[in-house]
Amino acid sequence: MKFGGENCCVIWFNEANLGDSSGRETITRVTGGMKVKADRDESSPYAAMLAAQDVAARCKELGINALHIKIRATGGNGTKTPGPGAQSALRALARAGMKIGRIEDVTPTPSDSTRRKGGRRGRRL
Repeated sequence: MKFGGENCCVIWFNEANLGDSSGRETITRVTGGMKVKADRDESSPYAAMLAAQDVAARCKELGINALHIKIRATGGNGTKTPGPGAQSALRALARAGMKIGRIEDVTPTPSDSTRRKGGRRGRRL
């Protein structure tokens, strides 16, 4: 099991980044929009799966067969839960034969945040 200098795959929105664990060096970066033609499909779980398969193929070329995974949602004032693409990307990496070490959620959570959009009376339907 070669973790390749502690390589780590970051899944954020529909983007899969493969780099070293410090985050300084990026080996490959694939987005959902690079894999599908239609604009409406860019943010789909299918596009995330295709992006993760590309990352897994690049790992195989480099001789890396194990990864640590970091999953990130928007955080801050946005949503704190990762979207549906994160799960399908994770499954695609596992199905491609990559061994998965740690799965870590690195979503930024504010201790005290800036004001949310919507105004004083909130969103009115």
